[in-house]
Amino acid sequence: MSGGLFADLLKKGEIFGCRDVLRSSYTPSKLPHREDQINNMASILVPALRGETPSNVLIYGKTGTGKTAVAKYVGSELEAAGGGNKSRCSFIYINCEVIDTQYRVLAHLARSFGREVPMTGWPTDQVYEEVRKSLEEDQRMVVMVLDEVDKLTRKGDDILYNLTRINSDLDKAGVSLIGISNDLKFTDFLDPRVKSSLGEDEIIFPPYNAEQIKDILEQRASMAFKPGVLAEDVIPLCSALAAQEHGDARRALDLLRVSGELAERVGSDRVSEDHVRSARAKIERDRVREVVMTLPTQSKLVLYSVLLLEEQGIKNVTTGAVYGMYKQLCPLVDLDYLTHRRIADLIAELDMLGIIHTVVVSKGRYGRTKEISLSIPLAKLKSMILDDYRLKDLIGGTSSLQSRWV
Repeated sequence: MSGGLFADLLKKGEIFGCRDVLRSSYTPSKLPHREDQINNMASILVPALRGETPSNVLIYGKTGTGKTAVAKYVGSELEAAGGGNKSRCSFIYINCEVIDTQYRVLAHLARSFGREVPMTGWPTDQVYEEVRKSLEEDQRMVVMVLDEVDKLTRKGDDILYNLTRINSDLDKAGVSLIGISNDLKFTDFLDPRVKSSLGEDEIIFPPYNAEQIKDILEQRASMAFKPGVLAEDVIPLCSALAAQEHGDARRALDLLRVSGELAERVGSDRVSEDHVRSARAKIERDRVREVVMTLPTQSKLVLYSVLLLEEQGIKNVTTGAVYGMYKQLCPLVDLDYLTHRRIADLIAELDMLGIIHTVVVSKGRYGRTKEISLSIPLAKLKSMILDDYRLKDLIGGTSSLQSRWV
């Protein structure tokens, strides 16, 4: 091979101009169909450029509705209007799925201001004081985005309480919080004082419709692909499929990118409708695997109980049967079993994720029950669950288990 392993593969890669513009991490210079939200956010944050503390903002909307992209865009414009990095107005973005504790958030802030703070080891009060001193010394106005803020509150709302109260500890500086969430109800569980302080202003991001998604894809495709490589029906199909998925632009961009990658891998010089349909199937397989692999152990055990009952040929699997099987599995993996009611809740969550399907049926004078079936092929699901090292003792150890309360 004179050109080496990648020579022939490089010759095939004639489809993309810049595929990274199709990734969710890319923030374009223009965001179609989000002008109202951009202007609303800018009007809330403009006091920061005058040295005044803006209101805190909560941003709501489903996945793929442009929340993060708009927040990052407005933040970059805010810093640019204030003179870039030399400005006393700073924009800081934190993904709370990654930076998910009070200590980590405060340490990240302190390090953003040039303070040497370890990511573990100090008392939280000491890290908070470092943040406060940094703000005061720089006389800095900070706009801080807490993306997926609901993930942060699962471990308590102390960090939100401290951040919403930090302005009372500052004389020459200020902090404005922008919380982003897919969950409209997450504030229901917050301390009332935190809830009122955090939600001083709210911005709702509605789902995109098919035409709006089409505009977004056309804008990105003009940068992502070389001229003439997309068949006419590719963008309309991606748009229509994503609109069915609750107007998720991120899903549409992923679909278009994966379609191009599949075409590239087979050496095609054009992206066709067939590539889009193949990409959709691939993304769905990957999504299902990710959902199953990241389930809590108790949820996996409930799911495995349904699986075993179906393996035994039992039709019309009920919640009671699942609970009976689940209680037999718990000792095999050294887990304490949960209550029947909690298992019913976990079954409802699995149904909501699309991993199982449930139907409520009437049993006459015996009341109502749920009948449960798997939404994923049994063999594939079994291998996904047993990939979890915590459940390795289930391999080959369940043949003697019997269904109960069928």
